[in-house]
Order: sequence, then structure tokens, then C-alpha cells
Amino acid sequence: MAQSPYEVLGVKPDASADTIRKAYRKLAKQLHPDLNPGKPEAEARFKSVTAAYDLLSDPEKKTRYDRGEIDESGAERPRYSYRPHAEGAEGWKYTPEGEMDVGDLDDILSMFGRGGGSRRPGGQTFQMPGGDRLFSLIIDFVEGATGGKKRLQLSPDESLDVTIPPGIEDGQVLRLKGKGSPGFGGGPPGDALIEVHVAPHPFFRRDGDDIRVELPVSLAEAVLGARVPVPTVTGPVTMTIPTGSDTGTQLRLRGKGIHRRRGGRTIEGDQYVTLKVVIGSPDDPDLANFLENWSKRNATDPRATLQGSTAS
Repeated sequence: MAQSPYEVLGVKPDASADTIRKAYRKLAKQLHPDLNPGKPEAEARFKSVTAAYDLLSDPEKKTRYDRGEIDESGAERPRYSYRPHAEGAEGWKYTPEGEMDVGDLDDILSMFGRGGGSRRPGGQTFQMPGGDRLFSLIIDFVEGATGGKKRLQLSPDESLDVTIPPGIEDGQVLRLKGKGSPGFGGGPPGDALIEVHVAPHPFFRRDGDDIRVELPVSLAEAVLGARVPVPTVTGPVTMTIPTGSDTGTQLRLRGKGIHRRRGGRTIEGDQYVTLKVVIGSPDDPDLANFLENWSKRNATDPRATLQGSTAS
């Protein structure tokens, strides 16, 4: 039996939205493919965790799941059925409500004297367009930022090649013309609708068309300045740390954010790097002795601006 999304995330059914979000972030950081190269079991769990969070983080989906209207994958639970239905392949979310196959239509049309369902009075062919099919596709943060090709395997014998446009947003739906259900009586096929979900990244965070990252720097690099490597979605670049930088100092890498087409032109975001000073080993006697002597000659109060701020 498939695990419920609550079991996948390790939370109770009455867990708050904040608890669900924290549980997801913790598991996503542990299981992210970038941190587990060559471990397919971690990637499979990461996809399962992301799918569970996708359902439980959406209030409407969560409510419908709790009421038993949809299943763990977000697929509609049938309220009635004229015949048994096979379970959908991986990536399949649901069939649009009301879609029927040729056999169903034949039965209905035969009630009106149109045996076979393929001819109207006068010998005209009865045609009906095929229905759309909706699928869910999870991509990683870098794929979402830079775009590329992704193959969605529906079954051992069927797959869809999806082109991911650069800068795609989480929850955006891509339409693949003619890749849906076949039409009836020579009617055109429907479309495949691909709902794309962008997985979180261990250190990149998207902010509109910009990307933000927190960069650890050593005490020496912050005080003396340095040139250090910085990760970006297109690969590491070298950035200059100004002399006398402090935790919270924000630097900009122009054009290293999200690139995407909008209104016939390319929008280029930036990457903002926030420095976080790391002192290193907490039991370094040389550093402790230096700072003890230095602080005696250079008394400063980093909280001076807070003085009197709580006074009535």
C-alpha cells in the first residue's frame, strides 16, 4: 500500500502548514540529488517527498485529499465507473472528468439509432477531438533556471520529451500540442499539459528574476579582502570580497540570475551574495590571544545603535 503524503513527510494529519514546510525542507536538503550523486534511492525519495509537499502545501488539494476526493498522486478518485480502469503510469496525475472512450460513445450513439457511433444521418462521419491529459514533472532548481530537455517516462513504451524554457516558475503548465488522448472518428488528438514543479536547492533561492545565496567567508577573507569562488546556476565564478566586509554584506553579480524571454525581449536577473563570516575553529589559541590583545586597544560597542531603543 502506498504511503500517505503525511507518512512520506513524517508528520501527523493535523500538522500545521509551518510544520509541514519545515519537515519538507529538512528532508529536501538531506535527499537532494546534488548532495547524493549516484544514489537513485535518494533521488526517488526526493521525488516522493516533493510530490507529497506539493499536495499538502496546497490548501485546496490537502482538503480534497483529506475528504478522499483525490489520492496521494493528486488523481481524482472515481465516484462511479462503467468499467475497471488501469492505474496510471508514473507522472500521470488525472484524466479530465467526463472523458470517455470509443466504446462508451458507441453505446450512447446506438441509443439514438446511430449504430457504431461513426456515422451521422446522411453518411457524415461523427468526429470528436481527444481530451487533454495532465502530467506532473519535477525538475531541479538549476534546470528550472537555465532550461533544457527533460524526458517524462509514462510507461515502458511511452514517453514525452519536454522542453523546459529558461526561468520557468514552479507550478507553470507547459502544453504539448497533439500529445493528449486520440480523437474519435478522425478528430484531432488532445494536448498533454505538463505541470512543472521546481525542487528547492540547498543554497540557491529564487527572488523574482534574481537569485540569492548566502556565502560563508573566513574571518581573514572578511577583514583583509579576497577573491573567492562563488557558485552560480551556470557554474562557479570568482568574486572580490572587499576589505573590511562583515556578516550581512550584500554583493551583486550582474546578469547571473534568471534569464528568460518576456514580451519579445530577454530579461536578465542578478545574483545577490550575502556574506556570512565564519570564525573557523572555536579553540584556536592564536586567534583567541590576538583578539584578546587587540580588543584591549580597540574597544568597540557593536550594539551602540541599540542603546535606548527599548526605553519608554
